[in-house]
Amino acid sequence: MVAGQRGGMSDDMRDGREVDICLIVEGAYPYVVGGVSGWLQDLIANLPDIRFAIVAIKPSAAPLPFQLTPPPNVVQVVEIGLAPETAMPRGLPRAHATAIADALIEFVAVGGAATLGKLIDLLDEGTRRLTPGDILAHPATFARLKRHYQALLPKASFHHYFWAMRVLLGGLLAVLTAPLPRAQAYHTISTGFAGLLAARAARVTGRPSFITEHGIYLLERQIEVMMAEWIGDQVDTGLEMDRTVRDLRDLWVRAFTSYATACYDACDPIVALYGENNAVQRRLGAAADRVRVIPNGIDARRFAHLADARDPDHPLVALLGRVVPIKDIKTFIRACAIAHADKPHLRFVVLGPEDEDPEYAAECTRLVADLKLGDVLTFAGRVRIEEWMNRIDLLVLTSLSEAQPLVILEGGACGIPVVAPDVGSCREMIEGRGAHDPGHGGIVTPLVNPQATAAGICAIAGEPTVRWEMGEAMRRRVLRDYDHPTIIGAYRDLYAELAGR
Repeated sequence: MVAGQRGGMSDDMRDGREVDICLIVEGAYPYVVGGVSGWLQDLIANLPDIRFAIVAIKPSAAPLPFQLTPPPNVVQVVEIGLAPETAMPRGLPRAHATAIADALIEFVAVGGAATLGKLIDLLDEGTRRLTPGDILAHPATFARLKRHYQALLPKASFHHYFWAMRVLLGGLLAVLTAPLPRAQAYHTISTGFAGLLAARAARVTGRPSFITEHGIYLLERQIEVMMAEWIGDQVDTGLEMDRTVRDLRDLWVRAFTSYATACYDACDPIVALYGENNAVQRRLGAAADRVRVIPNGIDARRFAHLADARDPDHPLVALLGRVVPIKDIKTFIRACAIAHADKPHLRFVVLGPEDEDPEYAAECTRLVADLKLGDVLTFAGRVRIEEWMNRIDLLVLTSLSEAQPLVILEGGACGIPVVAPDVGSCREMIEGRGAHDPGHGGIVTPLVNPQATAAGICAIAGEPTVRWEMGEAMRRRVLRDYDHPTIIGAYRDLYAELAGR
C-alpha cells in the first residue's frame, strides 16, 4: 500500500463532506515530537472550530507509531509512503507509459506548475487509477531512464543512477496518485513531496493552496545531499567545465529544485517565519507579490507556574533538539569540552530523541567518551520541556539550518539566554530588530565553530549577572513580539480568506 487511512474516518468524511483545511506534512506530524510537529499540534488545538484533514507523508508504507494524538477536530488522517512496493504493471499501453516516463523526466529536469500539470493530466487519463508500480515497473519507463542516463551521466554507475531515480520518481508518483482529501483549502508545511501534493491539489480541485515554510526545505535538502554518504558514487569528469549534471548529487539537487518551483508556482500566499526567508523564497522562484511573514508564537503562560530549580553552583547548559546531523550535535560536544576546561563547574545536557539517526547518535556518544566528558555531559533523550526549563541556565543551538527555532522562544519565555549560530531568525530573536530594540538576549556565533560557541557559553553561563540580564532581555522580547494568541488569530484570518476565494 502506498497510501492509507489511520484510525478510520469521521461520519463527516464518510458522507463526502469536505473539511475546512487539509494540512500536508512530510516526515514530521504525527510521527515526531517537537519542531514542526509541535507547532502543528498547537495550531490545530487552538482552532477547535476548524475541521482538518492531515496528509502525513512518511518514508515507506511500513507502519509508523503516532507520537502525537491528533485533536478531535482532525477528522481524517491519510498516510502516504514514498517508497513504492515492487509490482507488475497492469496492462498500461506502451505509448501511454512512454508519455508518462517522458513527462516524469522532464519534470525532474525543469519543474514548474505547467510541466507538473502535463504529468498530472497523463496520470489521470483513463478510468483506472494508476499506481507507482504500474509506471516504474513498465519496460517503457526503463527504456526512457536508460536514454536519460546516457545523455546526462554516462560516466556514472547506471546501478546507482537507476536507484536514485527510482527513489525520486517513486516519491513523486506516490503523492501524484494517492487519495486526496476534499478540502476548502490546502496548507503544506514545506516544499518537497508535501509541496508537490499541494500543487496537485490546486490543479485538480481548483481550490487554493498555500505554504508555511519553517525552514527552507530546498536548502536543507541541499545540505543533506552534499553531506550524504549514501549517494552511490561521484563521477570523474576530468577537466570538463560546462556540464548540466555533474554527478548524482547534482541529480538529487536538481530534482528537489524542480519540486520546489512547482510548489511556489501553485501556492498563494507563500509564508515564512521572518523577512529574510521571504528573500530566500523569492530568490528560489517565489513570486514577490505572494510572500508574507507570520512568525511563530509562544504561550508564556505554559511556564508561569514553574518554580526556579537552577543550581547556582553548577549552571546547566542545554541543547534542546534531535540528535541528527542537521543539528550539529558534535559542535556542541566539542564546545562543551572547551568550556569545561575553562569552567569545570558547568554541566551540560542534550535534550532530544536519539532514535532518528542511531548511527549519528552513537558517534556523538563516542565523541563524549573520547573527550572525557562522561561525568559532565549527558543525553536525556525525549523529554517534557516543562520539566526542564526551570533547571536550565543557558540554551545552546549549533544547528546547520534553522528557521525560527521554537526552543529560543520557549527559553525566552522562561528568562533563559541563548547562544545560537547565525542561521534563520536566530539573530533577530536574540538581538532584536535594529538599534531601537535594546538588550541582547544572548550571543550569536558563526556556524560549525566550537571555539566561538564555547566562548559564548563561558561569557554567559559563567557570569550570573550577565546571565540574568540577557535572560530578562529575552523574556521581554518574546512577550512583546511573539504573542501566541496574535499568531493563532493570523492563521484563523488566513484560513477564512482562503475559504472565501
